[in-house]
Amino acid sequence: MTTQKDAKKTKSTALSEKSKGKSAAGGAPANVSGNGPKGAPKSMEPKKIDKKFYEKELFRLQLELVKLQEWIKEKGLKVVVVFEGRDAAGKGGVIKRITQHLNSRICRVVALPTPTERENTQWYFQRFAPHLPAAGEMVLFDRSWYNRAGVERVMGFCTEEEYSEFLRSCPEFERMLIRSGIILIKYWFSVSDEEQERRFQSRLTEPHKRWKLSPMDLESRSRWIEYSKAKDEMFAYTDIKQAPWYVVKSDVKRHARLNCIAHLLGMIPYEDLTPEPIELPKRRDSSAYVRPPMSDQTFIPEIYP
Repeated sequence: MTTQKDAKKTKSTALSEKSKGKSAAGGAPANVSGNGPKGAPKSMEPKKIDKKFYEKELFRLQLELVKLQEWIKEKGLKVVVVFEGRDAAGKGGVIKRITQHLNSRICRVVALPTPTERENTQWYFQRFAPHLPAAGEMVLFDRSWYNRAGVERVMGFCTEEEYSEFLRSCPEFERMLIRSGIILIKYWFSVSDEEQERRFQSRLTEPHKRWKLSPMDLESRSRWIEYSKAKDEMFAYTDIKQAPWYVVKSDVKRHARLNCIAHLLGMIPYEDLTPEPIELPKRRDSSAYVRPPMSDQTFIPEIYP
């Protein structure tokens, strides 16, 4: 059985490995070589990035993501990216920007609902296995198997034995994924108490955001300390050398999005496989086609002619 002392030793090793700039995906440099924000300082100042620069830089990074996607497809890579963090930390916003211009057949998002009664009787990791990538695919987990170490732990949705078994078996599960050829990257989005509260208030007052505020979000507001302790213990056991946690400061959304995407691009070495320009063939003569009367078809109302 893994002890707290062993876990701390593992964490120390992982932190040492990260300080060398190594990734879990075969020693790729964690810094961005040519793909990150040009001229950006190593640590962002509190001052917010202006909207014009943000949109320009985001689009540039998204073009790089398209190139990465083609590389993953061409080389048959299998990539899993885990997004975890507190409620309203900005995970969904980053995932949306990552996938915005990507092929959903290559890059897909997995956000599993509450487990069913049947799933609760299975091996804990079993319901995640069908969603793992095949060759040439990238899967983004919007929350993942780490629910057991977070919400299930804090809200009492799992037993003490189930929780202890998760901490013991999760590192081995992830090492098994990596040995099978999967590139596993884990992000934790760190948001302050004050910023989380501000975002919750925004969800209350803005109708188009209200759906984001769930009963679980409301309950979590009163359990900040419990979630903090659960996160600390989770890191102690699962911040391993083969699959370290990468923390994203997410109080400023624009910074978090650019920093996370730039880091992701730097984790998987890739080359530009942009194909040569395509010439469209001439269209065939359609004069032989007679369209049926438009009155025979049902059109939607043109509210905006």
